[in-house]
Amino acid sequence: MSQTSGPATPGSLVPFQGSQFLARRKVFKLFGAAFHLYGADGSLRAYVKQKAFKLREAITVFTDETMATPLLVIQARSIIDFSAIYDVATPEGVRVGSLQRKGMKSILRDQWLLMDAQGTTIGQIDEDSMMFALLRRFLSNLIPQAYTFTVNGSQVATFRQRFNLFVHKFDVDYSPDTQGLLDRRLGVAAVVLLLAIEGRQG
Repeated sequence: MSQTSGPATPGSLVPFQGSQFLARRKVFKLFGAAFHLYGADGSLRAYVKQKAFKLREAITVFTDETMATPLLVIQARSIIDFSAIYDVATPEGVRVGSLQRKGMKSILRDQWLLMDAQGTTIGQIDEDSMMFALLRRFLSNLIPQAYTFTVNGSQVATFRQRFNLFVHKFDVDYSPDTQGLLDRRLGVAAVVLLLAIEGRQG
């Protein structure tokens, strides 16, 4: 799949251009969380505000904090599903792809499947190692999270948490994807889900 493998206008792709980003998660215990995605130049590329206590995950990615211009919609197929599938689409309803959390495997080490717009599995996202995963779950959540994205067996991106006791910041690097195997919109949706779903354990 090419980086822009679904129907999209040039303007809708601008926020996703570039290889390196900084993701930030801000948590409000009673009101949910907010996620910011910044480009290498420091400009805000995407913003998400997630409400707390939602049974069915439905996440809209916007261009900025005004939430006036949507970029992507991420929708879970079921209300409660241990191995939930999240469909990623443009605001116009054109499917970009899907992500599925491997429920049983993720108990000990997080793993997600990446699927294209036709529902074919093209790759996966893996937590860095079983040892670190177990330490995070049972010993200390101060160990920074780290994930590797692969498509067709090739590494296409990394997602690494910076060590910081007070601010949740993550470096996102798509530079390994020299062949354009991962649709960048699906990659951004994956980052949002990692912040929203896996971030609850940290």
